[in-house]
Amino acid sequence: MCSTRLFCLALGFSFAILAPLCGFAQTQPAPETAPVKDGVTVHLEYTLKDEAGKIVESNKGGTPLVFTHGNGQIIPGLEKALLGMREGETKHVTVPPEDAYGQPDPTRVHEVSRERVPKEIKVGSSLVGQTSTGQPILAVVKEIKEQVVVLDFNHPMAGKTLIFDIKVLTVETPKAAETPKAN
Repeated sequence: MCSTRLFCLALGFSFAILAPLCGFAQTQPAPETAPVKDGVTVHLEYTLKDEAGKIVESNKGGTPLVFTHGNGQIIPGLEKALLGMREGETKHVTVPPEDAYGQPDPTRVHEVSRERVPKEIKVGSSLVGQTSTGQPILAVVKEIKEQVVVLDFNHPMAGKTLIFDIKVLTVETPKAAETPKAN
């Protein structure tokens, strides 16, 4: 067997034909993974930076971000960038404000009575409140006046260009619904 194996190695051009005779197993190419498309569940690793290159948020080495593509669970610009990517692929993505959290809306800045906010707040403090329907809402203290506090209810990243380094960890396709068996 040993001399046959050496003979097969010497005849490199016919290796594919002689490999089974020489005791080598042929390897099959890895199956291609499903691309990211609407309806698939994506497990994503990301690092988000601002325009100055400062890291704003990252889950690298931690718990992946898991979402269903096409359901509006992430910002539109990132969802577009992921379309067609496959497991293991990486990408550097720049998302303008229009495809992220939009531009700041001046109608989302309100003055509230100082009695309605904690006494220890400072400019830049974040406050969590509730909408009339009970949903949590975040506000940032923009200004403290004598009788009122100016609160900004815009998303903190509104008006900002977001820079992502992303890696698709897993793409899970939905399982087909089982069809009932005919009697």
